[in-house]
Amino acid sequence: MKKHYDVLLFDLDDTIFDFQTAEKAAFTQVFKEYGLRAPDYLHDYQSVSNGLWQQLEQQQISLTQLGNERFNQLFKMHKLSLDAQQFNDTYLRFLGEQPFLIEGAVALFEELQDIRIAAVSNGFERVQQARIALSPFANKFEELIISETVGHQKPSRAIFDYAFNTLQINNKDTVLMIGDSLTSDIKGGQHYGIDTCWFNPNYKANHSEAAPTYEIHHLSELITILNGF
Repeated sequence: MKKHYDVLLFDLDDTIFDFQTAEKAAFTQVFKEYGLRAPDYLHDYQSVSNGLWQQLEQQQISLTQLGNERFNQLFKMHKLSLDAQQFNDTYLRFLGEQPFLIEGAVALFEELQDIRIAAVSNGFERVQQARIALSPFANKFEELIISETVGHQKPSRAIFDYAFNTLQINNKDTVLMIGDSLTSDIKGGQHYGIDTCWFNPNYKANHSEAAPTYEIHHLSELITILNGF
């Protein structure tokens, strides 16, 4: 049965923006500014950061704590005497200057006509705002709903409540959440009662309890779904 969607809720990092590339670029820049070689620290940083993002999704820490703690832990591991908060602020500034896009993102947004589009993202407001402004689809998003501003993050119902209230959505059946994370995008959307589309470009196996309505491996496949297959 063909479904008609009026509103698309997009995750940003690793769905629209190539966060992996942006992260490495910003990481290299900030370490260079401090006279350090980024490759010596990147692996440990990613390990620490990924663990903290999981804690954020589980509402065990705040976004501010995540930002400072990731570098605080890294500096302790490598016995570096640096100000973690200042370092994180510089890193976020560089990260906002990296609008690398996922393959197919530009073509997708050119195809999306006569449909409402909003972003629902776990992340830092200034970073997401800066990258959206530098992107070729800055005017495509009706709303940017960022967890730092809202005070809640996916998969919490609260951020979806905020999105629905802000966008004045009354019918959940007309909304589709698109994202790469099973634990935040898909789980959050599923628990809220809306359809979800798992963007899975690397063909990862789903060992979670999340059950996406759709699964795609390239952004162009979303158009097929919207056209009713």
